[in-house]
Amino acid sequence: MLTGHQTWTFAQPPVILSTATVVGPDEAAGPLARDFDIVHGDLMLGQDSWEKAERKLLEESTKLAVENAGLTNGDIQMFVAGDLLNQIISATFAARTLAVPYLGVFGACSTSMESLALASLIVSSGAAKHAIAATASHNCTVEKQFRYPTEYGSQKPPTAQYTVTGSGAAVIGASGEGPRVTRATIGRVVDMGIKDPFNMGAAMAPAAVDTIQAHFRDTGLEPGDYDMIVTGDLASVGYSIARELFDKHNVRIDQTNYYDCGLLVYDVERQSVQAGGSGCACSAVVTYGHLLKRMKAGELNRLLVVATGALLSPLSYQQGESIPCIAHAVAIESGRS
Repeated sequence: MLTGHQTWTFAQPPVILSTATVVGPDEAAGPLARDFDIVHGDLMLGQDSWEKAERKLLEESTKLAVENAGLTNGDIQMFVAGDLLNQIISATFAARTLAVPYLGVFGACSTSMESLALASLIVSSGAAKHAIAATASHNCTVEKQFRYPTEYGSQKPPTAQYTVTGSGAAVIGASGEGPRVTRATIGRVVDMGIKDPFNMGAAMAPAAVDTIQAHFRDTGLEPGDYDMIVTGDLASVGYSIARELFDKHNVRIDQTNYYDCGLLVYDVERQSVQAGGSGCACSAVVTYGHLLKRMKAGELNRLLVVATGALLSPLSYQQGESIPCIAHAVAIESGRS
């Protein structure tokens, strides 16, 4: 299973049996609105706090994903999930609702592919017949915890990113119909000394490029072997830096279509989202909604999703620490030639 130093190649590729995505009003105003399953018109979702609203996003996506797979909670042997709030509390309380075995993970905004890689490993190894990979984020909870409360109304620099309000979930099975998870490259922590929490794209871009390089080094593949490569949430600043780093390291990214979920989820020119999207839900809703629907339609056969995460906390920022970052890559294939 281990290929090279950082990559798992699944001899029996697990199947993505179903997915579900839930988003808020800003995401519904973006270019991918039709690709989401549930759209909420307000940020509170009928709850009395933003934190409870975030939990509801995750509960809704996992419930719908299980239903879409034609399964019940009793058919699920493992729930792998995480979020950005302290002690991944949204995932933990959603696990309480699901009442299935639970592994909580934290990869910041890389959690979508971290959870998908781990759920795929668990199913492929035979440790579970069905597993759920899921994550969520909420614009107001993240701003409140990591930057400034939304009520404060502080201005943000152009390098800042806009946290996606949403949740994405996928049900993974050992067999069945659907796209298959063929490989996963687990990233290393990369820290380039950036300390500005309003410049996450610049902090995360080197980690994304490092993981993509590792993926091709381990597998012997090259960018042209994929129809599309997407990074998680570098947005406009990090996307430009990543392209420069690809050139510097002779990664032929021009062989394929390279995009970033933070630029796909919003209309950056029209919406007030600074440099673009971020948050755990960014790559989750774009992948489980938009990209897998394109795969189902036959537009994509081989896809590499590289979710990126900034592993800071309010405590580390207050103590003057720089921002360590990570990226995890998952290869998804339709099975068509």
